[in-house]
This record gives sequence, C-alpha cells and structure tokens, in this order.
Amino acid sequence: MSAGGIAGIIAASSLLVIAIAIAYAVVRLGRAIDEVGASVKAITADTTPLLEEATTTVRLVNGPLQSVNNITKAAEELTAKVTGAASGFVDKNAVALKLLGTVVQAATKRRKGREEGRGAPKKRAKPKSRANRSTYDEDEEF
Repeated sequence: MSAGGIAGIIAASSLLVIAIAIAYAVVRLGRAIDEVGASVKAITADTTPLLEEATTTVRLVNGPLQSVNNITKAAEELTAKVTGAASGFVDKNAVALKLLGTVVQAATKRRKGREEGRGAPKKRAKPKSRANRSTYDEDEEF
C-alpha cells in the first residue's frame, strides 16, 4: 500500500467516525425533543384545569364586582344630588344661613356662660351593682 492509499483509509475512517458521532447526536437530540414534547403535554394537562378554575373564579368574582360598581354609581349620583341641593340651598338662603350662624354662635356663648357660672359639673353617684345589694331591700314591699 502506498502512502496515498493509507491516507485515503484514514480519511474514510475519520469520516465514518464523524458520521457515527453526528448520528449519535441526532439520536440524542431526537430523544430530548421527545422528552420536551412529553413535558409540554404533561404541563398542558396540568394547566388546563387550573385555567378553567381561574376562569370560573373570575366569573364568580365579576358578579359581586358588578354589584359594587352599581352601588358606587348610585352613591356617586346621590352625592351629586345632595351637593347640588346643598349648594342650591346655600345660594337661595344665604341670609338665613348667616342668621342661623349667628344664633348658633349666641347659643354657644350662652352655654359657656352658664357653665362658668355653675362651676364644675357635679358627678352622679353610681348605683350599687347587683353583687353588692342584698337580696331584699328594706324599702321593698312584697
């Protein structure tokens, strides 16, 4: 055999080893892809009931939230009506409100004057508790 023949055999052997290595890698890659597919199926099987349960929960929560939304809208409308009525009353009855303020102020001053004239308010005596009372009081009639 010549040097060229030996070089050809070495080259062919090298290509055979490379082809076997590539085939081994492809087989391993195929197994990995199969494992990924099985994992995806398992995750899908586990996730589907969770998603259905979450959807059911969201539907159940949406009903009360809609009720709260309706209540909030009603409260907002009521507040707007009360504010409108109060501002309309104030606009129409400004003189009456000034008079009412003066009356309240005079009543407050009068009350303070009474409290200062009387001194400190007296404390009331506490009634006896049931535990300290006798079973029959002397003043009771049968």
